[in-house]
Amino acid sequence: MKLHILLTTSLLFCATFLSTAQEETPFKGNTSVTYDEAIAQYQRMAQTHQGTFLMEYGKTDVGRPLHLFVINKGGDQDPNEFDNSKSVLFINNGIHPGEPCGVDASLKLARNLLNGGERYNKLLDSTIVCIVPIYNVGGSLNRGCCVRANQNGPEEYGFRGNARNLDLNRDFIKADSRNAQSFFRMFQDMQPEVFIDTHTSNGADYQYVMTMISTQPDKASEEIGSYIRNEMSPALFATMNERGWGMTPYVFTLNKIPDNGIKDFLETPRFSTGYAALFNTIGFTSETHMLKPFAQRVESTYQFLLASLDYMYAHNTELIQQKERADKAVADQKTFELNWELDTTSFRKIPFNGFAATYEKSKVTSADRLKYDRSQPQTINIKYYDTYQATETAAAPAFYVVPQAWREVVDRLKWNGVELTQLKKDSIAQMRVYYIDDYEAGRVYEGHRYTKATVVREVVEEVQLFKGDYLVEVNQTANRYIVETLEPKGVDSFFSWNFFDSVLQQKEWYSDYVFEDSAAEMLENDPALKKEFEQAKKEDKELADSPRAQLYWLYKKSIFFEGTVNRYPIFKSLN
Repeated sequence: MKLHILLTTSLLFCATFLSTAQEETPFKGNTSVTYDEAIAQYQRMAQTHQGTFLMEYGKTDVGRPLHLFVINKGGDQDPNEFDNSKSVLFINNGIHPGEPCGVDASLKLARNLLNGGERYNKLLDSTIVCIVPIYNVGGSLNRGCCVRANQNGPEEYGFRGNARNLDLNRDFIKADSRNAQSFFRMFQDMQPEVFIDTHTSNGADYQYVMTMISTQPDKASEEIGSYIRNEMSPALFATMNERGWGMTPYVFTLNKIPDNGIKDFLETPRFSTGYAALFNTIGFTSETHMLKPFAQRVESTYQFLLASLDYMYAHNTELIQQKERADKAVADQKTFELNWELDTTSFRKIPFNGFAATYEKSKVTSADRLKYDRSQPQTINIKYYDTYQATETAAAPAFYVVPQAWREVVDRLKWNGVELTQLKKDSIAQMRVYYIDDYEAGRVYEGHRYTKATVVREVVEEVQLFKGDYLVEVNQTANRYIVETLEPKGVDSFFSWNFFDSVLQQKEWYSDYVFEDSAAEMLENDPALKKEFEQAKKEDKELADSPRAQLYWLYKKSIFFEGTVNRYPIFKSLN
């Protein structure tokens, strides 16, 4: 069922029955269309084909709109009016504008769907096609020839960072960019069964033009994960092979070269397909090989998009029912996985078409350097590790309470279709509360300092709640988004992305020379505390050697200590 009201600020649609004009060929040799050229072509298609719409969903960081091109044969522009017997394919392009093969391939796909005759037209009987022409608009406008040092064309392309120098394929939880904030609205409106993000890969050399990342089955909802692993993914590999574009899983090596084995890429919710998985959407990332000619990269991407559409046409009802069942199961789910780790004991052998890896002395560093010998193609069986085990789980509460003070979190919940209820009066309630007893803070990463909660303690205590705070019931199809972002140990939780750093800092302190008298009085009046203090010094040499640490130890035991330092500010119901 399609939810939410369409947030369209601009609509270009002309319901004409004129004969279809032939749009210009979107792709020419070793060149890729510019942002303006791409949008102009989609505008012309929207103006000349009934049931096609080019919509603007808010702004991007560079000030230009984020567009969505929708082909809904014989249908409406409003997702609330979509035919629920049709599945939705959502294609995202240009998240990394230096990897533009999907930009040109999607133009070719749209053109053929509208002009290519019955072979293409029939696909639209059961599928609504949504295309983001270029997601990273700012990066696309920052166009040049040379920042992709290891890539074979095109002649010009965009830059990975957006207008704020953010990598937008790390922004789907923290949502620092206006791009992501606009994307959430279009994704939640369209609620696709299948999502594809188009890319070009770096890494090893091999014979394939196309490799693929699917939603990692072990972290998807149980039903969707099984369907990806056993049904849809094998079918797409088979179709691509039959059509002369054989592909392999994304070449994520365990140890330098593919011969030593490859592993599934764990696309956590910060990534586009990891985000889509939170809403039971089957996600694929197409990854063409950087060293193949650009024309081949475009064509293989086009063939993958077409193969996906063909599959959706043949399995339309099945896909819709899979998502409906998964949505219902997640709404009733009681335990959620928060993080995963590769099972290095579990693998299967797959054939791999690569090149012999050789080593020779570097002319630059004098060390041995890796070189792939294209004169020695080889097909070998390699180990493919595609099993992940959950390392963190959380039991779902009946509800969370998000204080209104954390408005950035509230905004993100709203943008993602989470249903919230505001409390009608102040109250004091018994709640389950986390304390972050220890954490690891990493280097600066995408505008944040990624933080891992390593020691978390849960207690029950009275909490002051205020009128206007938000109650979030965990009985929604958005449950995975709710739990994985609000539980502090989630790999891409809001805690991990520094939304709550201010609670990790103590606010009230003391003057040593004044508190000395209070500390002495505490020890004199409380023999049990004095015994505990002496024992602590025996067990902790640093404490025993530091008068300052001893005074602070006693301060934390005093009535003056604020007590709420390191208290996680999202609260959970008792049962």
